[in-house]
Amino acid sequence: MGKKIVVVDAGPRKGWNTDILLTEAADGAVSAGAKIQRFDLFKLEKYTGCVSCFGCKKEKFKGHCICKDGLTPVLDAIRDADGLIIGSPNYLSNVTASFRALYERLVFQSLTYNRENPCCKEKEVPVLFIMTSNAPDTAYTELLKSYQQTLGMFVGPCEVLVSGDTLQLDDYSKLDWEWSMFDPAKKKERRETVFPHERKKAFDMGKALAER
Repeated sequence: MGKKIVVVDAGPRKGWNTDILLTEAADGAVSAGAKIQRFDLFKLEKYTGCVSCFGCKKEKFKGHCICKDGLTPVLDAIRDADGLIIGSPNYLSNVTASFRALYERLVFQSLTYNRENPCCKEKEVPVLFIMTSNAPDTAYTELLKSYQQTLGMFVGPCEVLVSGDTLQLDDYSKLDWEWSMFDPAKKKERRETVFPHERKKAFDMGKALAER
């Protein structure tokens, strides 16, 4: 029986960079026999980040977030999964608020505050973290390292794929304001020459995740 892979889109734009790479990674996992369960965080019922209730620290709820809202089925699915593929665009030099809300709830439920055993996760759930940005790939090395390390410790071994200098619009000339920070021609060229290789890499990484 194929593995269960949870795919989480923490971006709002369907058919664009993050969504495309997540879909490629999911297709890669499916090619290896995996079953996909996908969540789009911008389509869920109302939810919040961690509310610091400390319910997950109580013995009877240990490792389980007790806050019930739109993220509850996502957290439950990840707990039972064999792998997690999660993606976010970069907003203001970080991931989206939606990503952060899930990240807080996902990580904090397994944090024990115990020196000898700081993590109480029930099993390792390997992670593929995809981030897209209109800034260059190299702009977020430390940020990505931080997320990779934390997810690696509290969820499962984490691989990262970043796609930078992304195309943001089909036609920049139709804007009624000036985006002079960007060179539309270079953005378009990169979309046509580099992005296809990133799509292939996402597919391969999704396949590798399912084959672990």
